[in-house]
Amino acid sequence: MIKRMDKIAIELPRTPRPDPAAAANLQQLLGGKFGEMSTFNNYMFQSFNFRGKRKLRPFYELVASITAEEFGHMELVAHAIDLCLEGSTEPGDPDTAPLMPGNADRIALHFIDSAQSSLPVDAQGRPWNGEYVVNSGNLVFDFLHNFFLECGARTNKMRVYEMTDNPVAREMIGYLLVRGGVHILAYAKGLEMATGVDVTKMFPIPNLDNKAFDHARKFEAVGLHTRLYTFSDRDYRQINQIWKGTHPTDGLPLQVFQGAPRGAEVPDYPDLPEEFAPGVSEEDFMKIVQRLQRSAGL
Repeated sequence: MIKRMDKIAIELPRTPRPDPAAAANLQQLLGGKFGEMSTFNNYMFQSFNFRGKRKLRPFYELVASITAEEFGHMELVAHAIDLCLEGSTEPGDPDTAPLMPGNADRIALHFIDSAQSSLPVDAQGRPWNGEYVVNSGNLVFDFLHNFFLECGARTNKMRVYEMTDNPVAREMIGYLLVRGGVHILAYAKGLEMATGVDVTKMFPIPNLDNKAFDHARKFEAVGLHTRLYTFSDRDYRQINQIWKGTHPTDGLPLQVFQGAPRGAEVPDYPDLPEEFAPGVSEEDFMKIVQRLQRSAGL
């Protein structure tokens, strides 16, 4: 089971201007073939269906703990999209066409379907596809696929980073470049343990260090590229049989941390009357408060 916390992985800044183009590009990092929905669902089903959990415990624990982190990565990308869309429109009478700015967004569904928030789609608005999930049941096959998947995700993040100067998008991508690099290395070390082949010699793919990105450099400076979290208070301790040694780019020791990162406050979003969201007037809100108070015996 996954224990959820009311936090997001890192603090995200508010965007200085609405940026629907950045929001559309970030959708690729959520619902694209190499997006966070793909990494999460691949590892989730592999952990559900893992054969030989007792015999191959460290490998199972590795993919299971990374699954939990990927949930938070989906959440982080979703909030970055929402923040990039914030302020795109203003309230107005329906006949003034207050949602007309949505016509400039490559993904009109942001304004029609989801009240200016993230969707399970790619940068062209195509829905995420369950066929992106690989769960062969073969340990080496699946770990090799996961290594490939994380390298594809890293490539897309680097390219989207280069497509925008939006501070929200870049902060989020900088963090995920570092954490995604941890997952690439984790699967490489798992493959080495399973086969004897030193896949870490291929690291990094693409061959550009995270330190080349301003918004990634600060996360590496505090050692986030060396930490693998269990995302459990007591379980998944055996990942330290795989996640050990030193980092291939700077020689720092690899560390397993029990539990999860501290996280940051979840952004709160204002009402959008022009989108009828959340559709609760001040009068309705006061009635809700009264009902809650009666329910609590106050």
